[in-house]
Amino acid sequence: MREECGVAGVVQFREETHPVPSALRIYYALYALQHRGQESAGITVHDGRQPQTLKGMGLVPEVFDKDDLVSLKGDVGIGHVRYSTSGDSRIENCQPFIVKYKSGNVALAHNGNLVNGLDLRDQLEAEGHVFVANSDTEVIAHLLVKELLKHEPVEAIRNVMKQLNGSYSLVIMIDDLLMTVRDPLGFKPLCFGTIDSGYAVASESVAIDTLNGKLLRDVKPGELIIFRDGEVESHQLFDEKCGAHCVFEYVYFARPDSIIDGQLVYRVRERIGEKLAEEHPVDADMVSPVPDSGITSAIGYSKGSNIDYEESLMKNRYIGRTFILPGQAMRETAVRLKMNTINENIKGNRVVLIDDSIVRGTTSRRIIDMVRNAGAKEVHARIGSPPIVAPCYLGIDMASRDELIAAHKTIKGVEAVINADSLGYLSVDGLVEAIGIERDDLCVGCLTGAYPVEIPGESICQRRQLKLHEF
Repeated sequence: MREECGVAGVVQFREETHPVPSALRIYYALYALQHRGQESAGITVHDGRQPQTLKGMGLVPEVFDKDDLVSLKGDVGIGHVRYSTSGDSRIENCQPFIVKYKSGNVALAHNGNLVNGLDLRDQLEAEGHVFVANSDTEVIAHLLVKELLKHEPVEAIRNVMKQLNGSYSLVIMIDDLLMTVRDPLGFKPLCFGTIDSGYAVASESVAIDTLNGKLLRDVKPGELIIFRDGEVESHQLFDEKCGAHCVFEYVYFARPDSIIDGQLVYRVRERIGEKLAEEHPVDADMVSPVPDSGITSAIGYSKGSNIDYEESLMKNRYIGRTFILPGQAMRETAVRLKMNTINENIKGNRVVLIDDSIVRGTTSRRIIDMVRNAGAKEVHARIGSPPIVAPCYLGIDMASRDELIAAHKTIKGVEAVINADSLGYLSVDGLVEAIGIERDDLCVGCLTGAYPVEIPGESICQRRQLKLHEF
């Protein structure tokens, strides 16, 4: 699995009181969201007359420098870090997207994935719309411009949402008006808070923390927030009985210090470890995480089992996203470059190895073999999510069904492939309990094969039969 995207927006209302430019604040927010996408980054700021944009391929500090950021004048802006779940990895797909129309400009950044994005694009192209990229974000921008030619912004966004099937958390600028909207089921996280001279919106609360701001709350599913004249306007455009918050935000994607839909991710992961210890106990000498995503769950497992927590693996955090494997013969060296064993901690011990998930199984096998070769007597794998049996169509770049090891092997079969002495997955009920949100408000499609929205060729959760209910 790969990280998804992250969005941010800032509006500052009292120019004389905010010495830090909005563009620089967005830069800091995107830096805090870098874990959500390392492919490209972009910032668009409105200077009162027109939007100005900086974007490029690479990490946030690679794309922007201070002089360029200071040159972006304006009190309102939006930003984006990207990992592609639709569209190629190229500069044309970097966000925010800007579309000009006769009344002004629309700038838009998107976290999520549309199931019907290609169909909508075909319809727009048939009407004469011209696209410069192949991302579904540009489709949303064109739909919005089309509606803005006929309606004021609130009604225009409502009409766009009626046409979209999938996940989307959006930050939008219509000229210098900042707004943000979350899809009716709330797949992707989105929140907003105050900063010393205005407001900030972001995919995760850590971005607001970075700006020394105060989290106010999550954007509700189906809610549109407009920041206008120093005030916050809330428009509940759609009100569904059930939500569909992505469970993997809590298992893996989000930073542990983020608060998402009222839940501190760190506490959720700690409870995941405790539930794992309850569901899959084992006699062992040490509990150890696969860094970094397994760390907090390993702490929870240690607490729940009274087995000592000890690190057995050390991750190289400076390997860089552009590392190129120099050939098949160097594979083992490449694995060790990314992660190395702490042999003295491992030798002669029975190790419980905690990881967040197993997708194909190849990485798990290599890691377990490394721990065995470092002298472990036994290696017991404990996984902080249930088996992944189906692909994700809603914004996570996950393997196809054919590549998902749990889709065609039993747990014992996976155990044999990864070379573990035992394997224990967290149950779906255990994960739901650890998250602390009702199951009907979570998306578990990749764990059950039944999705909360209609996807061609796939099953739909019968409890959900989504029909947009206007508020």
